[in-house]
Amino acid sequence: MLKIEGLSKTYGNGTAALREVSFSIEPGEFVVVLGKSGSGKSTLMRCINRIVEPTSGKVFLDGEEVTGASKGRLRELRKKMGMIFQQYNLIPRYSVQANALMGRLGWNSSIASIMNCFSDEDVARSSQVLDRLGLADKASHRSEELSGGQQQRVGLARALLQGPELILADEPVSSLDPASSRQIMELLTEFNEKDGVTLLCNLHLPALAREFGSRILALSEGRVIYDGPAGDLSETELHAFYDSNL
Repeated sequence: MLKIEGLSKTYGNGTAALREVSFSIEPGEFVVVLGKSGSGKSTLMRCINRIVEPTSGKVFLDGEEVTGASKGRLRELRKKMGMIFQQYNLIPRYSVQANALMGRLGWNSSIASIMNCFSDEDVARSSQVLDRLGLADKASHRSEELSGGQQQRVGLARALLQGPELILADEPVSSLDPASSRQIMELLTEFNEKDGVTLLCNLHLPALAREFGSRILALSEGRVIYDGPAGDLSETELHAFYDSNL
């Protein structure tokens, strides 16, 4: 499904965020990218969907190259890739339902998107997704009125409404308390197992990586230093590996 070949990113200030990163992800996998702050995790996510342009290397989705795709083609490819952000990226004054419906923007005309007009089918589907995520009673509330965990569930709803094949989750629980973090990770697991969505999820907590990921890909200073099944490392080994290498 997703193939990365020699992906590198050096920013204008000389910081090398990614260094020749290569890996592949099969449909249905739940891959956790594990690494400390500054390891290149967020840059990797943003280079995959070209929010950030890579310096070199290639990204392929379903056999089609994302890097180098025209604006129009990139828009089509991005429909297949949902994004969940660390800081939610909601519009505070918009309602929960309006924020969730942002996931349908790529499927609507530019004029409809500007006017925030969505079909009855999209609105009905958004209500179903919000209900599934326990937010039905918050649909008309402004997103800024919600707790952090609730706001991240709105972010999940937005991504799910996009109908993606792949979800890129960039540190989705780093701003949340332990209970909310577990809830979000369980919902991502549900998307993966029940909806068949492939997951690539950035985390900095080894215990969560081992518990929820089927595979761990560890980054340090922009390089892949481990790539293997999550179950191959015990929790003690994983923490020791993390402390010594990341």
